[in-house]
Amino acid sequence: MAKAVLISIGFKVSGEVSHRVTGDALIVLVRDKLKKQLLEDLEEARTEFDEIDNLTDDIIELYDLEHKKRNDSQYVLGYEVKASKAGTSLERAKQFVYELEKLIIE
Repeated sequence: MAKAVLISIGFKVSGEVSHRVTGDALIVLVRDKLKKQLLEDLEEARTEFDEIDNLTDDIIELYDLEHKKRNDSQYVLGYEVKASKAGTSLERAKQFVYELEKLIIE
């Protein structure tokens, strides 16, 4: 496997001490490339985490908003529920249920 990696970056190992040369070359030639890739992966994971964290906050905020809206529509006299608000509430509820179902499946 190490030899294949070295060949893929244009370094051919041969000779009597090829195992030692392969090990040394792998350390010298691949270390920085591997480090760079791992740092890129880390940055991508951080970005994904931030997106998930923001989505989580949004979902909880929408849940709280809908809970308050439902409370007002049921218990506060004179509050008119409009079809557009009900449609929005329904879509938010579907999104919330979808996210909860993903938690149950995991």
